[in-house]
Amino acid sequence: MKLRDLWKEKDVTLSFEAFPPKKDSDFDSVRFAVEQIAELKPDFMSVTYGAGGGTAAYTAEIARIVQAGHGVPALAHLTCVSSDRGRIRQELDILRQAGIENVLALRGDYPEGYDPTAPRDYRYARDLVEDIVAYGGFSIGAACYPEGHVECASQAEDLRHLREKVDSGVDFLVTQMFFDNSALYSFLYRAHQAGITVPVLAGIMPVTNAAQMTRILSLSGTTLPNRFRMILDKFRDRPDAMKQAGIVYAAQQMVDLVANGVRGVHVYTMNKPDVAAGIAENLSKVLGRT
Repeated sequence: MKLRDLWKEKDVTLSFEAFPPKKDSDFDSVRFAVEQIAELKPDFMSVTYGAGGGTAAYTAEIARIVQAGHGVPALAHLTCVSSDRGRIRQELDILRQAGIENVLALRGDYPEGYDPTAPRDYRYARDLVEDIVAYGGFSIGAACYPEGHVECASQAEDLRHLREKVDSGVDFLVTQMFFDNSALYSFLYRAHQAGITVPVLAGIMPVTNAAQMTRILSLSGTTLPNRFRMILDKFRDRPDAMKQAGIVYAAQQMVDLVANGVRGVHVYTMNKPDVAAGIAENLSKVLGRT
């Protein structure tokens, strides 16, 4: 299924993100975890693409397993910052051969030593979107940032770039993680005012490890509401309590989002089936899944 058609059938969707192994020896354990998540029958699953494309072959294979083995539509991430047009064409060929019809088009993070001013085939995600549209046959998603991209001088500048990206051929957007729903509601209002009307899926991360969260926040620029900081401080040294509190907090976010008309929630599961299961169980009635 092309995901552009999904929101013609459903008012709200639940989807999960998984990431491929970094090396051959990890493949079986990652596959087992991903298949457990797929058995929860989300509306679709996304599979990430490693920095610099290092896990590209695994991305296509894990996506194929999700889709062909479990009947769950797969969304393959594709980044372009370290690629040229020839390589992107090869990656799209691989995805097509695997039966994947959906791509999340991303610029990707700059690798160490990268010179963004040097001449390259790809400078922005919209350049990648344009090439995927020209290639044909894919439904295209892209990223957005409720609190603004860290490289943009203002939220208004970020929205201008986002409108350009959407107009290049994007069918839907997935947000960076956020922990204060008011940030998303403000973003959705501003996006609508800017003429962005494609479905926007809320990216939610259930925090199960306080130390890991500290690193992620330092990279993303995401802010934390005080009530969530209190949870981190209280349970950071109690892993089981932190996991339970993280799942509950994420579920509460999602209930509020669904009640306020958000088109979908996309959960960053970190390849943890128990976390995905906890979310699915807490939201089953809210999302009308049982």
